[in-house]
Amino acid sequence: MRRYGFALLTWGSFVGLAVADGKLEYNRHIRPILADNCFACHGPDSAARKAGLRLDQREAAIEAGAIVPGKPQESELIRRLHAQGSDAMPPPMTKKQVSDEQKKLLARWIQEGAEYQPHWSFIPPVRPSLPDVRNKEWVRQPIDHFILARLEAVGLSPAPEADRRTLARRLSLDLTGLPPDPAEVEAFVQDTSPDWYEKYVDHLMKSPAWGEHRARYWLDAARYADTHGIHFDNYREIWAYRDWVINAFNRNMPFDQFTIEQLAGDLLPNRTLDQWIATGFNRCNITTSEGGAIDEEYLVLYARDRTETVSQVWLGLTANCAVCHNHKFDPLTMHDFYSMSAFFNNNTQRAMDGNVKDTPPVVFVPKFEDRARYEEIGRLKSSLQQQREARTQSARAAFDEWAATAKPENVEQPEPTEGQVFFAALNEGHGKKVQFEAQGAMRSVELSADPEWTEGRFGGKALKLPPGNQLVLPDIGDFDHGQPFSFGCWVKLPGNNVSGAIFGRMDEGNDFRGWDLWVQG
Repeated sequence: MRRYGFALLTWGSFVGLAVADGKLEYNRHIRPILADNCFACHGPDSAARKAGLRLDQREAAIEAGAIVPGKPQESELIRRLHAQGSDAMPPPMTKKQVSDEQKKLLARWIQEGAEYQPHWSFIPPVRPSLPDVRNKEWVRQPIDHFILARLEAVGLSPAPEADRRTLARRLSLDLTGLPPDPAEVEAFVQDTSPDWYEKYVDHLMKSPAWGEHRARYWLDAARYADTHGIHFDNYREIWAYRDWVINAFNRNMPFDQFTIEQLAGDLLPNRTLDQWIATGFNRCNITTSEGGAIDEEYLVLYARDRTETVSQVWLGLTANCAVCHNHKFDPLTMHDFYSMSAFFNNNTQRAMDGNVKDTPPVVFVPKFEDRARYEEIGRLKSSLQQQREARTQSARAAFDEWAATAKPENVEQPEPTEGQVFFAALNEGHGKKVQFEAQGAMRSVELSADPEWTEGRFGGKALKLPPGNQLVLPDIGDFDHGQPFSFGCWVKLPGNNVSGAIFGRMDEGNDFRGWDLWVQG
């Protein structure tokens, strides 16, 4: 195996080889000539088309006699390219010129049958035949034929093979995006096994950095971002999708499954949480909640964005132009565009994102290390709910029997006081002082203003605090976060939809750490 660090030549570098050694290709050799010189007047634009002649379609060009496959001498296209005066094409007024070399290519193409090709992304890849080379000893693997053939075609010789330290640096940067670890470089240099190169490649591809590096390119295509994109550009919590992509690369997920789960993972039978997360691909579009934005307009924009993205990523086409008209240089129509956009115009996402990080609909994703326990709890929850329902049914007879003989005085027996840390009857009925029992001892506290005393729930007087007044008990109710406790009270609320804490212990300056009994409305 020959060791390469960087590819110095692109596929386009082999155009000369294809012309010299093989059959001409319409997309590579002919279409650029026609597009530059002919399609403005004889192409897909019906408004600009001259003489009703189309050269962008094989059938139309043959029917008009512009092309006679296998017979360039009988083809009007070739005649007009060599004509003078008013018959000359392109017309002199256009300032376009077809070179002699291009005219020969067009004639040769017609001689070979004038085969057209669809857009490149619609053509299944075919393994090409290996070009012949002179320095056959240099070749170690198939790709060497193409590289060496191009070098020999321009009179160049291959550079000397890189040393191992250079190879280690190139491999690490190419496969992980990171410089190599010095210790690993030394091991690579000193390795005497016959597969020393392959072993280092395998080692780098087992690194988590391999998936992270590869995922960068995919996430760009998926328009991934950690913010909404416009307006306030608030934070967007969608990193679970990013991690899914990284893990998919590190697991070497087959591309067909990679595709299915991102486009329709939520629609798969018995979908997993990971397959649901994969559909985050469709939630990476920019969103807004700007005042004045029109809901229906943005729902259309979201569907359009998803259609264009899927087209570009999986079809290899920029479908954007088909929003307004049929494409002129590939077979994509407005009907095609909106047929596909219908798939993305049927969801529960709102037009306005509310300027919040978790824009509905959302799915709860536990940390990876908590996943197993989370799924176990989900299974237990269903079982416990069934047990509760069974108990409800089985206890009905016993409850009905008890209810038939129950008396108020039995129900209103004193509550158990074991473990009680605070109790306040608040029924003294006079003065500023109120008494309470705290941690087994009776105590009292004086209010800052005269309270009202009103009729109580169980007879006698009950404390009615005026607005802004409160009882402050600094050493009561400071429970640890792992310590279970309960509380309760009898309280009569004023009829003015008041909101606030009846009692509690809350540290407002420390992210509201603590607890309270809160009434809303």
